[in-house]
Amino acid sequence: MIQEDLALPSVTFEIRQGTQTVNLLPAIELYYLVKMFGAFCAIDHLSLTVRQGEIFGLLGPNGSGKTTTVNIIAGLLQPTSGMVRIFGHDILESTDQVRRLLGVVPQETSLYEELSAWDNLEFHYDLFGLPSKQKCARISAILELVQLVDRKHARVGTFSGGMKRRLALGRALLHDPQLLYLDEPTLGVDVQSRNALWTHIRSLRDAGKTVLLTTNYMEEAQALCNRVAILDHGLLIAIDSPEHLRQHYGGSTITITTRSSSLDLTPLKELAGVDAAYQNGGQLTIHSRGAEVPVAAIFNILASQCEILDVSFRSASLDEVFLHLTGSALRD
Repeated sequence: MIQEDLALPSVTFEIRQGTQTVNLLPAIELYYLVKMFGAFCAIDHLSLTVRQGEIFGLLGPNGSGKTTTVNIIAGLLQPTSGMVRIFGHDILESTDQVRRLLGVVPQETSLYEELSAWDNLEFHYDLFGLPSKQKCARISAILELVQLVDRKHARVGTFSGGMKRRLALGRALLHDPQLLYLDEPTLGVDVQSRNALWTHIRSLRDAGKTVLLTTNYMEEAQALCNRVAILDHGLLIAIDSPEHLRQHYGGSTITITTRSSSLDLTPLKELAGVDAAYQNGGQLTIHSRGAEVPVAAIFNILASQCEILDVSFRSASLDEVFLHLTGSALRD
């Protein structure tokens, strides 16, 4: 599914294990990925890499292409062109191997609500074709992991939304996959359940698993993800850690209360790193973009003009960065 003249690099990355340096293949590699639905381009020459052992967030508004991208990664759709590799395996050439490496927790948990938690896991254990001798030990370990041992014989239809999410996560872990795809993992759950699921997701990373996460909650992406990619109209428009994205695209806002309501703002506006400065009465607001906020220079300029009564700083949220990059118009 890729043009014959397209050269694909062989990519590895290094991690430190004690005193040793280990070269690892990426968990996911997308090269010039294109997906057309008739004349509509859902994914437009998308290339990105997800490293082993990281939580990677795929973000985007409705129609951005993230669901199509994930469906291709999961083997549910074929790309129009381009290549996808999972731990070095081409998904079109090694479909069965890729599926053994992948665990999926869909947005709809799709559990059998008339069955117990144990019976749900046992059914899927058999479906995966896993060794029967290890069945009881493995199911017990999964129930312990997702903290549902005391409800293992209870009917799933009696579970809360958070309990169902945890059970769905346990089901995806039965065959010990190296890559977990989580689609909106905390959608519709309460704060306590969300916190418990976040703890489970972090523990997967700590155990060396790779997690691909889609979410519309920017707070969740900021709390969990090592890196995020933001898609819009099938294009990759930004990829970095949440903190670096906030610094680069969002910057900071400094609010300073002074005794003077008529400051000369020209020197402030000319400072490198300052995007805007305006005053409303005794309140001065300065917007600064980038990691380096010229705080010392700002204070030096103001010291000769006024008495400073109060100072507050606020960094941009990932929500603000997302809206800055993708716009605020509603998407259907």
